[in-house]
Order: sequence, then C-alpha cells, then structure tokens
Amino acid sequence: MTDNQALVIIPARGGSKGIPRKNIKEFCGRPLIHYSIEVAKAVAPDTHIILSTDDDEICHCATLAGLPVSYRRPAELGGDKVGSREVILDAMDWADSEGLIYNKVVLLQPTSPLRTVGDVEECLKLYTPDCDMVVSVAEAACNPYYDCFETQPDGTLRVSKGDGRITRRQDAPKAWQFNGAVYVINPESVRRMALGEFPRRIPYEMPRSRSVDLDTPLDWTIAETIIRNTH
Repeated sequence: MTDNQALVIIPARGGSKGIPRKNIKEFCGRPLIHYSIEVAKAVAPDTHIILSTDDDEICHCATLAGLPVSYRRPAELGGDKVGSREVILDAMDWADSEGLIYNKVVLLQPTSPLRTVGDVEECLKLYTPDCDMVVSVAEAACNPYYDCFETQPDGTLRVSKGDGRITRRQDAPKAWQFNGAVYVINPESVRRMALGEFPRRIPYEMPRSRSVDLDTPLDWTIAETIIRNTH
C-alpha cells in the first residue's frame, strides 16, 4: 500500500552514545538504516520520504539503499538533546518549501528494525484527522498496579497506582508503553503542541517480539537473535 498523502521521516543523526554509529552499523548483514528505508519505500513514494540526518556516511548509506537524499538536517538539530518534535517540524518546513502535499506524518526510527510493512499499514488504517497520533505500543514490562513502585519521601516504596492489593498480574488493568516503531502524526497537532501533550493518541499493539528498540549492545544482541530465528 502506497500512501501519497503520507510524509515519512526517518530521523538518523550521526552521533550515538549507547551504540556508536548504530544507524549504519551492520545488523544481520545490512546497515541498520536499510531496514527502515525498505519499509518506508513500501508505504510511500520516494518523493515523500525524508531522511533527516546531519551525517555524510548516513546519506551515502541511504543512497545505496535506493533512497535519494535531498534534505539535510541543520547542524543545530544534530545534538542528543534535540527532541523529535524539532526534527519533525524542520523536515515538515522543508517539505512545505518543496511544495509536497501531505496530510499525515509517519515517523520511522531506525532503531526499530523488527517493525514490518504491515505494522505501518495498520497504523495508517487507524489514523483519522480527528486524532493527534496513532502510535505503536507493546504491553509494558512493568505494571503500575502490580510491580511498578515509586519512592516515597521516607525512602520506602509504594505501588505506583492503586492500593497494592492486586496479587496477580492478570488481574491488573493492562499498561502500555511506546515501543518506538511507528508514529503516524497529525501535522496540525505537532505544530501546536509537543507529542507528549497530545490528548488523543490511538494505540496499535505490537508483540514484544517485534518491539525491541535498539539503545544498548544488549538490545542489539536480542534483536539479532530474534530476527535470525524468525527469518
């Protein structure tokens, strides 16, 4: 399914502390960023795919995957303290200046190589102009009603939500966490407010087996093990 009204943004800055040069590091035989480019090309035309990077090597790696790179992220947006919203807005401004027509923004972070084309397509199906964002989630490893605790002023622990009387995880309300794989964002919403302020977020559930977000070398090992055992 190709969506000509979706603007796909792949954020890939050059610096990385947890896994050095991870965006172009080989993952199961291919540069990591190639996985996200492959998915992006399956859901949108090349004209509507923006690689947001400040790095020459990443640009070159993207062209080897068949993605033309016309946009360049400004140097001031290359630091690790720059948020996703700033990156998205700058890419949108560039798209507007190029006359691109779009009614939704799809953010695909390279650190989620286990996401599938089907995951993105399902998120696109859930999206309507009435929502602020469709976001991929996985069931949280820690449940605030059961085994997630907060430190009180006296140093003791208290369950984050509820009265602490739930003794089985299956009796607790389900809790979700963003898995970082897919975000389908309302352009008008992101211009008005930060992603964390969105009042209407629609979840798309993904299994934990496809929800590994590569932040540490251990994450990398786990994700490679999963992909080698499922392909």
